[in-house]
This record gives sequence, structure tokens and C-alpha cells, in this order.
Amino acid sequence: MDTQFITPIQFGSLGQAGEQARAVSGAEGGSVFGDMFRSMIDTVKETESAVEEKEYLLATGQLDRPHELTAALAEAQLSVDLLAQLRTKTLDAYNELMRISL
Repeated sequence: MDTQFITPIQFGSLGQAGEQARAVSGAEGGSVFGDMFRSMIDTVKETESAVEEKEYLLATGQLDRPHELTAALAEAQLSVDLLAQLRTKTLDAYNELMRISL
């Protein structure tokens, strides 16, 4: 019967667990969640700017296919809704963690 023992935590070096955590963290030392949240915010900004551009083109008569504006509006609304849901779920998870007594 082969048993494996838990290796002690070494504060001087990161070891395998630290290397795995570093691989999971973003390139600038941030967390995966933080990177994902920033990416979602950038997506919302991009879709909003696409809507503004298509509205301008429609108002000036340069937009040949007006249905592109409707599609851009729907995409922008979906990205905002997704970001809001992500924020809500994050706050719910944070509040749940705060309720845990140690």
C-alpha cells in the first residue's frame, strides 16, 4: 500500500502550487477573474462605440443596410446585460464568502 504524504508549505519558494497559481494568473500578475472582467468591460465599450458609429452613419445617410444598426443595438444590449449579470453573481459570491465564519 503506497501512501503519499502532504508536503509542507515552503514560504521561501513557490513550488508546484505557486507555479500553477502563476500560470492561472494573468500576464501582469492579476487574477483570471480580473482579466475576464476587464475584457467584458472592453467588449461593452467596443459595442457601444459600434452603435454610435452606425447611428452616425444612418443619420448622415451613409449606412446602406439599416438593419446593421438594429443588430449592433442588440449586441450592445446583450453585452451590457451579461456584464450586469456577472457583477451581480460576483457580489452574491462575495457576500456568501463574507457570511462564512472561521
